[in-house]
Amino acid sequence: MELLSATLARVKPSPTIAVSNKAAEMKAAGQDIIGLGAGEPDFDTPQNIKDAGIAAITEGRTKYTNVDGILELKQAICAKFKRDNKLAYVPSQVSVGTGGKQILFNALVATLNEGDEVIIPAPYWVSYPDMVLLAGGTPVIAEASLQTGFKLTADQLEAAITDKTKWLIFNSPSNPTGAGYTWDELKQLTDVLMRHPHVWVLTDDMYEHLVYDDFEFCTPAEVEPRLYDRTLTMNGVSKAYAMTGWRIGYAAGPEKLIGAMRKVQSQSTSNPCSISQWAAVEALNGPQDFIAANNKMFARRRDLVVEMLNAAEGIRCPVPDGAFYVYPSIAGCIGKTSAAGTRITDDEVFATALLEETGVAVVFGAAFGLSPNFRVSYATSDAALKEACERIQSFCAGLT
Repeated sequence: MELLSATLARVKPSPTIAVSNKAAEMKAAGQDIIGLGAGEPDFDTPQNIKDAGIAAITEGRTKYTNVDGILELKQAICAKFKRDNKLAYVPSQVSVGTGGKQILFNALVATLNEGDEVIIPAPYWVSYPDMVLLAGGTPVIAEASLQTGFKLTADQLEAAITDKTKWLIFNSPSNPTGAGYTWDELKQLTDVLMRHPHVWVLTDDMYEHLVYDDFEFCTPAEVEPRLYDRTLTMNGVSKAYAMTGWRIGYAAGPEKLIGAMRKVQSQSTSNPCSISQWAAVEALNGPQDFIAANNKMFARRRDLVVEMLNAAEGIRCPVPDGAFYVYPSIAGCIGKTSAAGTRITDDEVFATALLEETGVAVVFGAAFGLSPNFRVSYATSDAALKEACERIQSFCAGLT
């Protein structure tokens, strides 16, 4: 009898984690590696948030909590949605999970039946399609392009919807491209959704606060209030608050959906870490001024990376609106041969050769559903970014 399930055979391990692991192994072996694959800020968690976590330990707040979050955190989340997004929720409409990934997974497991389709704009975060497959659904990839700024158009969304569509997964600013939808661009998509009342919206707002220049963030239920009753608005403290390891994600939506997600969580992990929950209360309720200061550094790093990558032969790198990623095209490198003799047939070969020949770790575009590209995370020091981009320039200059 086969040990592993047929469902598991349909999914693949996370490519971003695989790249990070390979880079770590090479570094441990003594090689000079610059890792640009990880999607987490290099900033430390703010001291007031750490202090709240320490206080939770000292005060004995280390027991089981409600399955999907303490009341105090749910109240802070409701206040955040009202303050930042003009969305009114009550605690019974809120779910707290072990990171945004669990929130997404719970929602899909709780709602998908065999044959249900989930529209996923590409480029997409690597986990979306595999989560849909694990939940028994069918991913429907709607491919955006460099020409549209990596953003889905209303016509593309309309063409992707069928009578089997259950969800649209929407992510802005985007991982991996950093592309953000303006109010008008998002309104065009919500107008399409209003014509299809059977389609729900699962919006991933994890990079909400990481936006640059004059870009203004907005979320679907804010742009189109009539979508409120069929939207799950997901967010978390990982990125903006530099709390990736604390593992707290959250979402708000209709009570029936939240209750179903609670049932899934009650039979899997139960409650998120109690200490992390209290730290997240302080993150959402406490001072927010450090976010703008961090964003200034991110914007400077973005500009450095975009300029240097656009100076590399065969690479075209657009300027992102937010997050901390760039998603350059390597169309001009395909078909060439590296200095070490590797023929660049696709972006995965490019990324592998780049790592092995220069020690720079990036994630290949096929992992995100759009090629030929690669993703760079600029959530690291200016010095490391400059050195990495110089190595990429040299690598590209050596292609013949």
